Amino acid sequence: MPQDSDRSTGLIQRIWRSIVRGPLYPRDDRDRKWLVVNNLILHLRPIRLPRRSLKFTHTWGLGGIAFVLILLLAATGVLMMFVYEPSTEGAYESIVLLQDRVLFGTMVRNVHHWSANFLILIVFLHLLRVYFTGGYQGARQFNWVIGLVLLFGVVASNFTGYLLPWDQLSYWAVTISTGMIAYVPFIGEWLREVVRGGAEIGQATLINFYTFHTTVIPVVLILFLAWHFWRVRKAHGVVYPRTVDGEDEESPEYVLTLPHLLVREVAVALALVAFVMVFALFFDAPLGDAANPGMSPNPAKAPWYFLGIQEMLLHFHPTFAVVIIPTAGLVALVLLPYLKYTDDSAGIWFMSRRGRRLALLATVTASIFTPLWIVMDEYWLNLTGWLAGVPSGISNGLLPTAVMAGGVALFYAMLKKIFSATRGEAIQATFVLLTVGFVILTVTGVWFRGAGMALVLP
Repeated sequence: MPQDSDRSTGLIQRIWRSIVRGPLYPRDDRDRKWLVVNNLILHLRPIRLPRRSLKFTHTWGLGGIAFVLILLLAATGVLMMFVYEPSTEGAYESIVLLQDRVLFGTMVRNVHHWSANFLILIVFLHLLRVYFTGGYQGARQFNWVIGLVLLFGVVASNFTGYLLPWDQLSYWAVTISTGMIAYVPFIGEWLREVVRGGAEIGQATLINFYTFHTTVIPVVLILFLAWHFWRVRKAHGVVYPRTVDGEDEESPEYVLTLPHLLVREVAVALALVAFVMVFALFFDAPLGDAANPGMSPNPAKAPWYFLGIQEMLLHFHPTFAVVIIPTAGLVALVLLPYLKYTDDSAGIWFMSRRGRRLALLATVTASIFTPLWIVMDEYWLNLTGWLAGVPSGISNGLLPTAVMAGGVALFYAMLKKIFSATRGEAIQATFVLLTVGFVILTVTGVWFRGAGMALVLP
């Protein structure tokens, strides 16, 4: 019997070593290092990292949470593909079938839906965390750009999946969103038809969205995710946490990724999966009536992550709201890591104590002036009427945009002159001002717009 057991063990060991060059169970630090080096997935992590960087409140685990949500989306998405029919005649019925006739079908769809929505929030928060801890400086500059590509890839994945239930909510949300594309100068109408696959939303649109949602975008996300993780690894992990007082360790203590980081990541992943499952038990993914192109709901809104732009459409000329302002914001985001900073603030939350105070000031300023501007424009301002002889592109586009840009420039100058802010602190506070302003626009579009897109209480 012992001889048979030894042969069995030897066979298992040989099979394991043909897959992974190393022992089945790492016995010491040397074995753990080799497992990280030789494992395809673990190799995207550094072999060693500073113990202080493991502190949960340094990163909040947001990058790992986003990755787990992507895995949940992939798993539930594959299961739904066995039932879903990508046709205007059968799409809605296949979702109803999934929920009513398939075992755990409602649960699978709920997990998929909420994971997708949580993912946008988590990736956005991850971007903020990286920015506010200076994780975009030095060797991490281009990884910030890769992260932006991933953020917009996640939004694109959500948007293409939004249409697939083919109910009233999704049909008209996509109608509104794709309609915005027509405001792009010169090529807007053509671009809208390319996205829709025709003049109207129909079978071609559904096939286009289904193909991008299930094949093209996932492949792009996988490639950029691997690239993103690899560049984090080459930068020796996340940015090293430092204190605002400069009382940092001269020789930081390093620990092995396996088990110190891996155990924490697994714990967070299990907690996240449990949370999503429980959330999906109590809150169902929305499903309205079947899509009816002849009956528009009131109000007809874009998906929630585009409502900030839809809200801007109510206050600016369409070309400025859909093209010029978002493009300027995107260019600014891409250039953020490449601006010249005098602050050595990598690893310090909000750069300094003054940086924290100025970020709070920017938050309060945006929280006052953005709602004030929304209410004034809704009930009092009428630039198009007051300047009736002036083209709307100027009266309702260039003029308010110039006023807004002037206000932002004045805020930046005030930070430098009154508060003696450094360049980095002033840029950070301006970033907070604009980000909070856009978040308020989005919140207004989600909860404070009713019939006819009029302002209402939620």
